[in-house]
Parts: sequence; structure tokens; C-alpha cells
Amino acid sequence: MIAEAFAEAGVEGFVHAREIGADGRESGLGADEPVVLASVFKIPVAVAYAAEVAAGRLDETERTRVTSRYRIGGIGTAGCADDVEMSWRDLALFMMTMSDNAATDVVFHRVGQAAVDAVVAGLPRTRILGCCEDLFASVVADLGTEDVEEAMTDPVLVPKLSIVDPERTTSLTPREITSLLDAIWTDRAAAPEACERVRSIMAQQIWPHRLSSGFPADVRVAAKTGTLPGVRNEAGVVTYPDGRGYAVAVFTRSQSLDLRDPAADAVIGRAGRLAVDEIRRTS
Repeated sequence: MIAEAFAEAGVEGFVHAREIGADGRESGLGADEPVVLASVFKIPVAVAYAAEVAAGRLDETERTRVTSRYRIGGIGTAGCADDVEMSWRDLALFMMTMSDNAATDVVFHRVGQAAVDAVVAGLPRTRILGCCEDLFASVVADLGTEDVEEAMTDPVLVPKLSIVDPERTTSLTPREITSLLDAIWTDRAAAPEACERVRSIMAQQIWPHRLSSGFPADVRVAAKTGTLPGVRNEAGVVTYPDGRGYAVAVFTRSQSLDLRDPAADAVIGRAGRLAVDEIRRTS
């Protein structure tokens, strides 16, 4: 049924779901295939940030400045015309809830690549190649020009970009991101205080059109989206009224480069729900 759902939406899809804290209770399709992370990479960045706060190496109330250097993506502080001063905890909130690329890069540069790598050290097929400005720089390098806006909608050029090739960009497998989510929800990814901070932030995400769309209102969703040309993703945890939670990751690839693709967005929720339903039926 999951394969049929992806076909109906006109996308190639990969999904994995596992019950939180219950080894072996899982389902999926293409769960071990490499996929482009896009902004889902912000989950390990959030863990690295929260670990620094929990360890006392970062004062989350300290304020810092987001300057014109970080104008990638146009959402949140990335879309501000003027420099913005915010606390670290508010930048982390913007990074996860609205996928603010500027906030992400400022946080990433504060915690460092090594701290992010440490979060995913147990995931052998996961690689984080820098932050948002590094991904943008790879596009500039691929195209040989900084005028990339039009190129990102060109069906001839986009497939050649490294940012949409899991072998050349930040990537992992669906099974590995659900493994990380399980570790966050069971306080194994970092100190319990850090894991709780990440869970709380992820529960405040503002986007309801992908994973959340597949579940009824009484199911709590804490998740992170990811979007690039032809790529739509979401990974998170859905918690049912009976207390059982499920880490779910859905990654899609499409030939369509349309900014809005309701069918591709909706199938993320549908595929996630089908995967969770399979676990609940068999356990």
C-alpha cells in the first residue's frame, strides 16, 4: 500500500517507522536506501546544541547577532532586512519550528562540526557536510555562478546538482534517522535534559501539511521537515493517546520542481500513517 501511495502521488518514496523503545517493531519501504537529508539535518544540530547547553558550555539566554551573511532561505531571521539579535534558545527554536536557515547556521557555527558529527557517530551511513551556507556553496560551485535562483527550477540543471544526490551531499538512510529519533525519545542521544529540550522544540513545529496531515488531531506530532528542488521530507515522532510513540521518516523525490506540490506533501503523511498502522496491527 505504501508503494501504491507514492506512485499515486507521482514520487519515488522511502519510509521507515519504528515503535519508540520497542526493538523489532518496525515497518517501511526502502528503509536502507541513501536519501538526501535537506533540512532534516537540523535534528542532529539541535541535539548538539542541547548537549552544549546541558553541559554548561553554552548559556542559552546569551544573545548573539544574525548578520547579513546569513540570508539563505528567506524564512525567519534569514528573511529579515536588518541584523537581528536573539538568544541562542530562540535561534534554536526558529531553526526547528520554521526551518530558519540563518538561525541554523549561526547555531551550527557556535557548536561546531565536531559536535554535530558526535551526535551521528553511531550511524555509519549518515554524513553531515556542513550547514546551509555550505550546501548553498555547493550549488554555486556546481553551476559556476552565484546567480542560482533560476537554475534551481531548471529540470535540466537540478538533477546535476550535488545537493540532490545522496552520494555527494548531506545524507543518511530512513532507518538511521528513526534510530536517532528513538535515541532522543529514550534519552540516549545525549543527556536526558538535552533530549527533553530537543523533544520540546520539535513539538512546536509550525508546518502541518506533511507528516501531521496523515494523523488525527489527538495524535501528537514532533517533527522536522526538509525541502530542496524535487525533494520533500519529514522525520519525527507521533505519539498516540495510548502513550505509544513511533519514530517515522518519509523521504520523497520527484521530477516536479514546482514550489507547491500538494500531492507530494500529503503522501508524506499518508505513507507515515500506513507504516505506523502496520506496526500497530502486528504488535
